[in-house]
Amino acid sequence: MQILVGLGNPGARYAGNRHNIGFMVLDAIAREHRAGPWRRRFQSEASEAVISGERVLLLKPQTFMNDSGRAVAQAARFFKTELDAITVFHDELDLKDGKLRVKRGGGDAGHNGLRSITAHLGSGYRRVRLGIGHPGDKNLVYPYVLSDFFKEEWPWVRDLVEACAQFIDVLIKGEESTFQNKVHLAMQGKGWGEELPSSGQ
Repeated sequence: MQILVGLGNPGARYAGNRHNIGFMVLDAIAREHRAGPWRRRFQSEASEAVISGERVLLLKPQTFMNDSGRAVAQAARFFKTELDAITVFHDELDLKDGKLRVKRGGGDAGHNGLRSITAHLGSGYRRVRLGIGHPGDKNLVYPYVLSDFFKEEWPWVRDLVEACAQFIDVLIKGEESTFQNKVHLAMQGKGWGEELPSSGQ
């Protein structure tokens, strides 16, 4: 059983936040691959799908971002899932808006959701870093990630999460660079170049 984790905060007030782009990707994957209904399990909203012939658990922790690791660890223990079969989708301040990078292991770069998962499980899981840009001042980071995407940003946000869903089968097979390239080309094909509509950072 592979586990795909989307990071975010629960509740309607956070639904459109930059910090919640991980939840948005999992919702898109669930739609694209006709996943089962979302149910409350493992202190999360959880659903199952079959992707590339593999059973996959979709997990949106409902513990709030800073305690995401508790939920992920609970699911991993239940299914006896090793770290290399866990993929976490999360917002990334150090990437330009709409960019995507895949990496395995490493530090948390100040991301509290990753820090929590690493504390509970170790750092060897795969991360899909979803660029949301940086506000330009570290003192503005907290309000920035907890603010909604602007109206003019939503088209690229939707295209990015839908590209992740469209090509997730490639990632499930372990072809990380191919997945990254396919998403990049899909974004280019939609007309998204280096500069995207954003808050100007």
